[in-house]
Amino acid sequence: MARAARGEFAYRKVYRYLIALIDEAPDAGPCRLPSLRALSRQLRVSLATVQSAYNLLEEEGRVRCLPRSGYFIQGAAKGEAASMPTQAPLPAQPTLERALFSHERRLARQRMHGATAWAEVGSARLRLALAQRYTRSSSQYWRAEDVQLAPDVPALLETLLAALALRGGTVLVHAPCCPQVLRALARASMRVLEVPADPRGNPDLRAVARLLGSEPVCMMVMPSCLGMPQGRVVAPHYQRQLGQLLARHPVWLLENDLDSEHCYSGPPSQRLRDWADPRWLLVMGAFEAVVGAEAPYAYVLGPDGLLAGAFAERAFRLAPLRLQALAQMLGKREAEAQLVRLRSGLQRRVQCLAHALELQFGERVVLETPEGGQALWVRFRQPLAWEGIAAALAGSALHALPGTHFSLQGRYQQYLALVWMGEHTEALQQAVVRLAQALELRCGRPVGIAG
Repeated sequence: MARAARGEFAYRKVYRYLIALIDEAPDAGPCRLPSLRALSRQLRVSLATVQSAYNLLEEEGRVRCLPRSGYFIQGAAKGEAASMPTQAPLPAQPTLERALFSHERRLARQRMHGATAWAEVGSARLRLALAQRYTRSSSQYWRAEDVQLAPDVPALLETLLAALALRGGTVLVHAPCCPQVLRALARASMRVLEVPADPRGNPDLRAVARLLGSEPVCMMVMPSCLGMPQGRVVAPHYQRQLGQLLARHPVWLLENDLDSEHCYSGPPSQRLRDWADPRWLLVMGAFEAVVGAEAPYAYVLGPDGLLAGAFAERAFRLAPLRLQALAQMLGKREAEAQLVRLRSGLQRRVQCLAHALELQFGERVVLETPEGGQALWVRFRQPLAWEGIAAALAGSALHALPGTHFSLQGRYQQYLALVWMGEHTEALQQAVVRLAQALELRCGRPVGIAG
């Protein structure tokens, strides 16, 4: 019998269990995996934990989810890992996860002594906490009814696009763009127009104005303040100009607030939403970047009348105690002190990674010092062979995503988004050397270790 590693997070245990089921599944015909609720009961973990494990498997291409049918093993996934990752890992937040579990255990004890409708209470309290968190003033406020919850970002976007009848329409995105968002738009048969950012992360306002005036754009997806993977904070001037452009066009603005809390100096006081028409404003966020993988839930703030019905119809089954525990953490601002430490750690890792790359590659790489995030957006002055890169970095704490993940139009072929999740600079240097060897083997030149 396989045993979980000591200290391993619950979702990783469920993930490894599902991997074993996939490996043992017959080769012929479709194979359905256990439902969220059945696996939650069997393994004695929360629904959110099971959902996190399935999300990871889906991101890796090992399983696929069919609406109202469940999860099935992908034909190509049996016996092999996906050759190309789709999302870099996020740093673990053990302190926040312990706080989350502590709240959840206390709530579970309370549930034993009452008959409260916990599913409704958990959802209502979390939506209220989010509305209060985003409220800025008496003229810029949100209500609990304006907040909708989903198990993750892809499910949220799928439901949102259907609710607004935007499927198959034209959408304008800030590029490079979050791969999760791009894949969701592609699945909804959206026509995606990309507006590349300049080296400082600001959008081309002339291109935006031209496309809004000449194309049937129905939605624009823009970062709230931090554009990823460049890690650059969009300048207030550009945010204000975007708001003025949108005021002349009846276009939905989906503000991507997934990464804002990773700004090294903290999120700026003003965001894109401060310049947008509230009647056309949607704000998308998630808990995973702050709390960790045990809180994969995503949320959107927007006009209640248009979204509430669609989200109610989907009837997402979210773990009620975890929702209520998250609401209590938000209400008590328990994440704030940890966020300071998280940002400091992210910045330190990125600086170490940039130094190691500059030592090894010199002028053969171009990188901009980020202002937030965990990734370093690197342009190489040579062709990139992804298969060799993936093999070279396998098993190391240095993770890479190909630049082509961040565009649907073939951009960024010589870019990598690099993320270092380790602690020891010696191991980092060894991983960078292996990366250099993989690149130089393609060019037919030997590689040495930089001094």
